[in-house]
Order: sequence, then C-alpha cells, then structure tokens
Amino acid sequence: MSIWHGTPDLASSKKLEQGTIHDALGITVTEIGDNYVIGTMPVDQRTVQPYGILHGGASVVLAESLGSIASHYVVDSEKYVTVGLDINANHLRPVRSGFVTGKASPIHLGRKNHVWDVEIRSDRDKLICKARLTIAVIKKEELGGR
Repeated sequence: MSIWHGTPDLASSKKLEQGTIHDALGITVTEIGDNYVIGTMPVDQRTVQPYGILHGGASVVLAESLGSIASHYVVDSEKYVTVGLDINANHLRPVRSGFVTGKASPIHLGRKNHVWDVEIRSDRDKLICKARLTIAVIKKEELGGR
C-alpha cells in the first residue's frame, strides 16, 4: 500500500528540483516506489572535496533532498510544507568517481514530523553513507502568509 498523498511521479519531481541545489549538484530523482524515493548524484568536480573524494556535505544534501521530497509527497501540499529539522549522517567509505544512489525510506510518519532512513550506495553497491533525517510538517497557515 502506498504512503503517498496523491500519485507522485518523476515529472512532478523534476518540477520540484528546477532552480534548486539539485541543478547545481546534478541530483536527480530516478524512482518513486510505494514507500520510498530513489535519486542519484554524480561524483565529479561539483561534489568532491580537495582530496578528490565525495564530500560528506554533498552526501548530506542528497539525503536531505530525497527525504524532503518524500515528505512533500506524504502530505497534502496544498495545506502543509515539509522542511528539514535534523540530519545525522555517517560517512562509511570514500568514492572517487561515478554516481552515488540514495534511497529514502520512512521510519516514522506522524502528523507533525517524519523520520527517514537514507542509504547512499556507490556504483558498486557499497554502502557509503547512512543518514537519518527528521522533517517538520508545518501547516501553511502557520507560516504567516509566506
């Protein structure tokens, strides 16, 4: 059974991604399952640190992006916004090239917050980062006209 409010698709994800950090880092949502979101990010000059390996901050951006998009699809986006509240990431092994793929799966989907497990893997299917993301669910009316 699907956890989504409505029927999300890759075309709607592309609209969410336009003009954001996704463009700058090459992040693309590639799959939306019944209870997960998958996306990729290149390991290139945009995402590596000075030693030539994937920057931990880039991995965190990928993790938060996937969990945030997933939360956006869980709620009624006409009434609610979802924003990152807390993220913890363990960087487990280096990657020097290719692509990494992240998968966000729910741990908790409450009325006021969501918690997502995000695993990021290399092209060789090696776990390179394990993250946990907490999302705040806020009523649009509480934002005061923003």
